Amino acid sequence: MKTIIITGLSGAGKTQAIDCLEDMGYYCIDNMPPALMKSFLDLTMDVHSIDKTAFVVDVRSGEFFKDFQGVLQDFDRDDIDYKLLYLEASDEVLLRRFSETRRSHPLAEGGTAEAGLKRERELLKGIRKAADYVIDTSNMKTARFWTELRDLLTSEEDENAFTVNIVSFGFKNGIPVSADMIFDTRFIPNPYYVQSLRKLTGNNQKVSHFVLKQEITQHFLESTIKLIMDLIPFYMKEGKYSLTVGIGCTGGHHRSVAVANELYSRIRGSGQRVMIEHRDL
Repeated sequence: MKTIIITGLSGAGKTQAIDCLEDMGYYCIDNMPPALMKSFLDLTMDVHSIDKTAFVVDVRSGEFFKDFQGVLQDFDRDDIDYKLLYLEASDEVLLRRFSETRRSHPLAEGGTAEAGLKRERELLKGIRKAADYVIDTSNMKTARFWTELRDLLTSEEDENAFTVNIVSFGFKNGIPVSADMIFDTRFIPNPYYVQSLRKLTGNNQKVSHFVLKQEITQHFLESTIKLIMDLIPFYMKEGKYSLTVGIGCTGGHHRSVAVANELYSRIRGSGQRVMIEHRDL
């Protein structure tokens, strides 16, 4: 039985994930108390029409949610084959989504959505660390999210599957909450101070050429790629199947974008599965 457990922040896209998995043939159950998941899996053991199951478990379970980490530990002890997918997004995006849908945060308890979200992040801190996959949906439309989710779950069938997520960002807007590694590219000469390049971005060939022609940039790229590729087997040994790498500069428009694009191109060229996002463009 292939089992996916979806969790994460309220408003991060768990409902869309369930819709996608249903289309992929998963038997999906939303908001089941964690303590009942093992019983359901036992129940379906002899049901040949169900070979893929997905659960959504989150703070809507209230008091039942307190059992979640303990249940996951039981799953690990009993060698139950499952993967834990954690969905998240930036506070700004999540608050906007709650505002647009006019729904209250499940932990607001009569207070503000901001307070509920802060409490939820704290409650989920340990679960996020245990996740096999972390997807930040901040800048994803539904179509892209479904594509990446399908690619992720399809590649997961390959025991050697591993995804490197590259995120460019600007330090002035804060670091990506999903990043496992953060690299600062502010040591590279800044195209912002070249008048003809200021209004362009790192996606522009002229800006990219300016950034990549620097000798220090090439040294950084070679060293960073070697570090990432060397560490992948150790992440997999610990049961992790994704690594999120943040590439930052001051505003997230020039250097980080150009460097992230080049990292993406080189890592993909090596045959490694990789995704890219430019958070602050």
